[in-house]
Amino acid sequence: MIILAVETSCDDTGIAILEIREKLSSPFKILSNVVSSQVKLHKKYGGVYPSLAKREHQKNLPLVLEKALKEAKNPKLDLLAVTIGPGLEPCLWTGINFAIDLAKKMNLPLVPVNHVEAHILVNFINGPWMKTHDRRFLSREIFPAVCLVVSGGHTQLILMKSIGNYKILGETRDDAAGECLDKTARILGLEYPGGPAIAEQARQWKSKFLISNFQTNSKSQITKIKLPRPMIYTKDYDFSFSGLKTAVLYEFKKRSPKIRGSKKYIREMCFEVQQAVIDVLIKKTMKAAKNYKAKSIIIGGGVAANKELRKQFAEKIRKEIPYSKFYIPDSEYCTDNGLMAAIAAYYRRKGKTKNWKKIRANANLKIGEYL
Repeated sequence: MIILAVETSCDDTGIAILEIREKLSSPFKILSNVVSSQVKLHKKYGGVYPSLAKREHQKNLPLVLEKALKEAKNPKLDLLAVTIGPGLEPCLWTGINFAIDLAKKMNLPLVPVNHVEAHILVNFINGPWMKTHDRRFLSREIFPAVCLVVSGGHTQLILMKSIGNYKILGETRDDAAGECLDKTARILGLEYPGGPAIAEQARQWKSKFLISNFQTNSKSQITKIKLPRPMIYTKDYDFSFSGLKTAVLYEFKKRSPKIRGSKKYIREMCFEVQQAVIDVLIKKTMKAAKNYKAKSIIIGGGVAANKELRKQFAEKIRKEIPYSKFYIPDSEYCTDNGLMAAIAAYYRRKGKTKNWKKIRANANLKIGEYL
């Protein structure tokens, strides 16, 4: 089976072609995975403008399709897929209309894909998933799993009892983690997207601090700036990052222009912001994993590409719940791409349809919902 999937939930235009080989030990073969980023376009605005993103998707989709088919050597397709939500509605509709036109021309069924579920299932593309087509293996080795989906638009903790069986344990009450990082970066005068910019500044601060302390044999704290860890000790699994962003703004404004414009201050602030986000994400996820006796912890979403978050998650799980497996995608699969939609379509293939009118965009689609 060969699946072509279209992803346009936000500002990345993605098309992937995936071959399924169920009788082989490694069931997934990536034939192509092409992504056209709009970061340069939206950078001057400090965020994504839906109308501009829609226009770029319309321009990029034919080009991305041509490149994806060429890289895959024009295979005979069996199934098409498209992300229907959650996401920015104008962007979702652009991908849906494109996929429907393609399905009609090729007379192929189309699978509607849930974007949040796709962020989870992209973990199945690598790692020790040698029997991903065997649900008995998944039940024995993987489930129940606690999943953290963390990106610019989503921060959710999800209990996954099986593929398609989900329960939202908690989610952000205001800003998503990635959104908080973007807004914080804007306050500090850093470029969009904020996550990578903050991560780089934080890395430079940590590196300089460690070298300095090694030379002086000092045991002083790594940062004198102290920011809150919102909702870290609440009994629920919800998140809130709006207050963290506000705390950064107040801390920034109380400093003199000379101090807040210095590299030292910016780097120190970035380190503390990043660590505050990581602390909350890890604390809540670990709490859920322990309480639900999770056999595995699965991470997905653009923020999961953060190297420090990946490192600290792995260390915490190894120390506190070594019986739980830890799965996180390669960094290139954390951000939006067509491959994640293709894998989700494989597991959702029973929901394929040629009734095009049923397929509609839903900006607020919940995990486990498809149409």
